[in-house]
Amino acid sequence: MAVLFFTVAMALGGSTGALASTPGALAVPLHGSTLVHITGPNAAPTDTQCRAQIGVPCYSPQEIRQAYGLTPLINAGYTGAGQTIVIIDSFGSPTVESDLATFDADFGLPAPPSLKVLAPLGSVPFDPNNSDMVGWAEETSLDVQWAHAMAPAASIVLMTSPVSETEGVQGLPQFLALEQFAVSHNLGKVISQSWAATEDSLMTPAGKALMAQFNNFYRSATLHGVTFLGSTGDSGTANPGVDNVNFPYPTVNFPAISPWVTAVGGTSLYASTTGAYQSETVWNDGLGSATGGGVSRYTPEPIYQWLLPRADQRLLAGHRAIPDIAFNADPNTGVLVHLGFLGAGNNGYYIFGGTSEGSPAWAGIVADLNQRAGFPLGFLNPALYALGAANLLYPSALNDVTVGNNAQPPIAGYNATVGWDATTGWGTPHLNKFADSLIHQARATQ
Repeated sequence: MAVLFFTVAMALGGSTGALASTPGALAVPLHGSTLVHITGPNAAPTDTQCRAQIGVPCYSPQEIRQAYGLTPLINAGYTGAGQTIVIIDSFGSPTVESDLATFDADFGLPAPPSLKVLAPLGSVPFDPNNSDMVGWAEETSLDVQWAHAMAPAASIVLMTSPVSETEGVQGLPQFLALEQFAVSHNLGKVISQSWAATEDSLMTPAGKALMAQFNNFYRSATLHGVTFLGSTGDSGTANPGVDNVNFPYPTVNFPAISPWVTAVGGTSLYASTTGAYQSETVWNDGLGSATGGGVSRYTPEPIYQWLLPRADQRLLAGHRAIPDIAFNADPNTGVLVHLGFLGAGNNGYYIFGGTSEGSPAWAGIVADLNQRAGFPLGFLNPALYALGAANLLYPSALNDVTVGNNAQPPIAGYNATVGWDATTGWGTPHLNKFADSLIHQARATQ
């Protein structure tokens, strides 16, 4: 008996959720919260069952791999072997290991060579009645399961903070300390950050100093071959301050907006139940949730974005813009995640979305590409924008998303366009064609 809880859970790419300022995975009911029991041969529901009984897809690892062209690389043995993905979250999950084991068994995935949970700053006991901790546990589950889904032979190091990252500087010093620990101890070359704070909430002396520390650290680490991925957020251009009231103008999120981070935006992916790619649009449900993206008011334009054409330069006006790339993020075209810490009658599979699906998934992709390259790709953006400027990304290497926008009225947003745009960046990958082009360009730019 497969049980699918009739709930879509949106994993927030940072502290931008409409329900609370707390990041993590928040459950958002779809047509209510009735339990639906689906009979099937596997413990996990199938995509066909989800579409028939609740009207939305629930993509499996195999479907996502197929849709984004990863299947041929996986079949050729490029599975992240010899690589390690580092994931940074507050609190973690009390059932992260058993949930991953269930996920692997149900989808026919091998266990990772190693899954380590490290808490060098200390930890606090999990409280199932604490919604903040539950949200972070959901986020952790999504991060670990979907990084592993994309790179099944990569090791995973989950690093947890005893302090919740919410908004402004809250929790960010601890995350910086964890990432510094990971790099100084050479724990892994790919770091996923499925969290964020509104850039404008960091425009205090303490916030500016902290962003400078992050950026100096990122710059130094990328010189040693480390790749940083960051989610752009799930509230479009309407992001909150520390008082959870949205700024009255378009905003973007940190650390995605850092010049040294590859920022991952979100799409609505439409694929068949066999994973055949059909189309994509900008993720925007019109109800308060949409991919983050836009132009910084404060962060200068990095050199690699100078390669964007004149029309984009008018938009950027000398400032950094995000995202750089994208991935599926719509909870209504979501992925399955197993949760085992919600208590009897509530444990099982949930459908998740949010741009924090994209950061760990891209971390897995980078691990696969590092294995194929035979060296760590490190900072992706110079190679990515060089390929774009040479018109080598389309139509086969990336899926150019040209439909939709990320406005959250009354806050204006940005429209998808041909080529790079401030909603989905360069688009989503067709990895069988994209992998070698990126590797070749990364080698040339190192």
